Amino acid sequence: MRRVSDVALPQRLDNIPGAACDTSLSLTDLTTLRLGGKPRLTVRCATAEATAEAVRTLDEAQIPLLIVGGGSNLVVADGDLDLVDLVVVLLEDTDVQINPDTGIVRAAAGATWDDVVRATVEAGLGGLECLSGIPGCAGATPVQNVGAYGVEISDVLTRVRLWDRRTGETSWVPAGSLDLAYRYSNLKFTHRAVVLDVEFQLRTDGLSAPLRFGALARQLGAMEPGQRLPAAQVREAVLAVRRSKGMVLDAEDHDTWSAGSFFTNPVVSEALADAVAAKVGAAGADTMPRFPTGEGRVKLSAAWLIERAGFPRGYPGEGAPARLSTRHTLALTNRGEARTGDVVALAREIIAGVKEAFGVELVSEPVWVGVKL
Repeated sequence: MRRVSDVALPQRLDNIPGAACDTSLSLTDLTTLRLGGKPRLTVRCATAEATAEAVRTLDEAQIPLLIVGGGSNLVVADGDLDLVDLVVVLLEDTDVQINPDTGIVRAAAGATWDDVVRATVEAGLGGLECLSGIPGCAGATPVQNVGAYGVEISDVLTRVRLWDRRTGETSWVPAGSLDLAYRYSNLKFTHRAVVLDVEFQLRTDGLSAPLRFGALARQLGAMEPGQRLPAAQVREAVLAVRRSKGMVLDAEDHDTWSAGSFFTNPVVSEALADAVAAKVGAAGADTMPRFPTGEGRVKLSAAWLIERAGFPRGYPGEGAPARLSTRHTLALTNRGEARTGDVVALAREIIAGVKEAFGVELVSEPVWVGVKL
């Protein structure tokens, strides 16, 4: 692997139209956990074309790179460990195009996700409102099939514009080719392509997606399963729920200094779900969230398992640099002075505790850079 200092890359990168090199930024500045060391260089890309050309240039020079949008799903090593030659490609293309007559929405990969959602709701379109308040950028949404409150990106995604790192070609690919599943696509972890733009087909009647998430539906007073309500009303309710859980970014609130939901909800066999229910006893089993997913599999709530394995909100308590959110056990938070190692240690403790208590293996959701769980 060649070193950044060994090649005349900065000038070449600066010469790319729409790109600019920046040596002042740290991953602490670029991630919602506010953790991570300083890369050798950050290339700020204002257009999709600049992004593709920057990645091509770095790939040809065999320089390791990390593509960053909102930095909401990253856990990055501290200091210079494995970062000394890393170049960050920062997505700053924010264009959003909305056709209120057809419901077609196209968003550049660097567009702030909640800005996209807000703009579609204000344009009278429905379908994204349950995904309000999720941090990050639009380009990340198809990569892990972002979802919340009964809605997933796969419900509305039509196609994605990709730059293929192997062939150097840019093309629109249909959503059906991405193998979208629960928090998964065939783009995830593969680095085979760079998302440049995303396209959605939304509803033009101004009504929400069918309300499938029970607690949200009850809060909104929905009387029938799958009822649809005005998208703006649903968006405000979702934002209120997320704020109550510390899941809407606020620079002054350490409960929001997180990577969002740190663990995916585990999908297990019916037999294991029954065993978990038996361990918590009759009273606990009655309230245990479990959602059949077909083929003898059941989705459990990671947050529920974490709490009942002995990790309450705010664990391990005042003074700890990394803690569970005081409002939601699924978020691991930086209390202002944490290092990446503090978050890693807490995550390992929780995984081990849930495994010991229930035999369920939790899987982390963030992408790990320069450090392993």
